[in-house]
Amino acid sequence: MRNILIVDDQQGIRLLLNEVFKKEGYRTYLASNGIEALNIFKNEEIDCILLDMKIPGMNGMEILRELRLYSDKINVVMMTAYGEQKLIDEAFQLGATKYFTKPFNIFEVRDAVNEILNSCQSEGV
Repeated sequence: MRNILIVDDQQGIRLLLNEVFKKEGYRTYLASNGIEALNIFKNEEIDCILLDMKIPGMNGMEILRELRLYSDKINVVMMTAYGEQKLIDEAFQLGATKYFTKPFNIFEVRDAVNEILNSCQSEGV
């Protein structure tokens, strides 16, 4: 079973993504802030992270930088409420796999994660 970590300070978004990915057969972990996200990441085998850019305390870019200290291979899909190109470019430089601008189409996010994880599986990652 593949594991997905959903990191967003908005409970509604966490619950929606949780529901969608559980129906797809994934084990999901939820975090509302950077500390929770990093603790889960360090203690579980995570295959993909859905990471909001704008989180109080430790924002998505800071979380992504911290994650990269532990793994440069983890798939990270950024979610942002603003299409700020500079932040998006920075996220890609740090190895983000994809990004979605809120409000996003939940089915597009689902399909993108399925595609990312299926390609990793076929590559033996």
